[in-house]
Amino acid sequence: MLREYLSGLPLRDRAAAADVLDAIREHGLQAPGVRFKQIREKLWEFYVEAGASYCIFYVTVTGPMMVLLHAYKKKSQKAPVQEIETAIRRMKEVLHES
Repeated sequence: MLREYLSGLPLRDRAAAADVLDAIREHGLQAPGVRFKQIREKLWEFYVEAGASYCIFYVTVTGPMMVLLHAYKKKSQKAPVQEIETAIRRMKEVLHES
């Protein structure tokens, strides 16, 4: 689902997202210029700044493995509750929690 969302972004935004993901792949959570923010417990987000701003929720699992859960176009400072709930639901599926 996330792959489809990202591939549907305008080319400029898609390229910015690819750059951020490449930086994270290369440098991990110390990727230069990438802002990470803890949302709740194991749920985190990072930002993609392009023509628009996007937030991508993720959880880290076994070692350095990061699972991208959900993304949305950022329209305000605070993440909408519905977006957080979607990410939490997906995180629980990934972590096999009920």
